[in-house]
Amino acid sequence: MVDGSQPEVNISFDYADESDPGPYPIPPNALIEGGSQSSGDRHVLVLDRGNCILYELFSAYPQQNGSWQAGSGAIFDLNSNALRPSGWTSADAAGLPIFPGLVRYDEVAAGEIMHALRFTAPNTRSDYVWPARHQASNLAGAQIPPMGQRFRLKAGFDISRFSAPVRVILQAMKTYGLILADNGSAWYISGVPDPQWDNDMLVAELAQVKGSDFEAVDVSSLMADPDSGLALQAAGGGGGSSNGGGSTGGTTSSSGGGGSCFISVLLGRDGS
Repeated sequence: MVDGSQPEVNISFDYADESDPGPYPIPPNALIEGGSQSSGDRHVLVLDRGNCILYELFSAYPQQNGSWQAGSGAIFDLNSNALRPSGWTSADAAGLPIFPGLVRYDEVAAGEIMHALRFTAPNTRSDYVWPARHQASNLAGAQIPPMGQRFRLKAGFDISRFSAPVRVILQAMKTYGLILADNGSAWYISGVPDPQWDNDMLVAELAQVKGSDFEAVDVSSLMADPDSGLALQAAGGGGGSSNGGGSTGGTTSSSGGGGSCFISVLLGRDGS
């Protein structure tokens, strides 16, 4: 989290043709996913609370001169519903922002997550559906999900046997669902690191949920414009469905990101 006074630094991109050039207000001590020695995705997420702008990098490496080298980067105006240009990646393969789809401890502690969750799958189709903007595959089978596909935990799935924190996460999977954002481990959701998480408990309990416990949701009827993340709101909060249920869209206020900053791209309900 930074404010509007954070100095901006230059970024060099491997995929410059699909990256927002910046500069980006990246602090010299910015946390890197997996740690400074990580060989993984090395995401860096920076939320400028003063200007309501989200900056995200993939495969980010700090340089000795204060600049950064990254695979790709994206800048999201959180006061806008605009999506990235069609066909563009972001710091995530689907071309969506990462931060809005993360599970955060403060949400779980408060007892409610008010947005969909980002998740990964080992195989994705060479296609994408709204609100995603990019695909990262050469597989074409109809049985393989495209980037941006939303799934939700079936309404009849019993969450009462789970611990309180996991029930909060599972309820979000029922109410808002999951959005396929990247290639990776099967049904892998991601969260903000926090020392208050009980990772052993989370892994053990969430591992009891199977892929067959989810259903795919067609949200195309919620699309107001293919280039906008704004979702049409049905009476009573319902929306596109596979089995007659609702799929809520709209925007949600960013917890910890300033009361006037909004996260869009169909990840949650109307913020205020």
